[in-house]
Amino acid sequence: RYSDEGIQTNLAISLHAPNDEIRNELMPINKVYPMDKLRQAVSDYIDKTNRRVTFEYILLKDINDDIIYARQLAHYLRGLNAYVNLIPYNSVDEHGYQPSTKEQAELFKSELLRLHINVTMRKEHGRDIDGACGQLRAKRSGVK
Repeated sequence: RYSDEGIQTNLAISLHAPNDEIRNELMPINKVYPMDKLRQAVSDYIDKTNRRVTFEYILLKDINDDIIYARQLAHYLRGLNAYVNLIPYNSVDEHGYQPSTKEQAELFKSELLRLHINVTMRKEHGRDIDGACGQLRAKRSGVK
């Protein structure tokens, strides 16, 4: 429906997983709008607007950062005018996730590039002072 508005904006999708099994765990909304429906909606948006779509993908150690998941992600995106923005995870104690190692993140990125997927790696800012995305929110709200 968004594409019917005629507004020319850039669309970014929080994907964070290459398959429904992982995405259901990370993003419960996926149970309502699974990845096949999401892909069809994105494809329709691209067809109507002729605009490229960004897929945001936070790399989580041992959750979604294996090379097999890069391959699944490439398969999912094949044929779409899209690119992936890989995001290093900023640890927040209450979530229990850990960031991928820099080496694993680079392997993931390299595999996407090898499979002809446009990809960038977001630069890290503020992690060293717990002021990066997600960390500052947790501190300000008193979440431990």
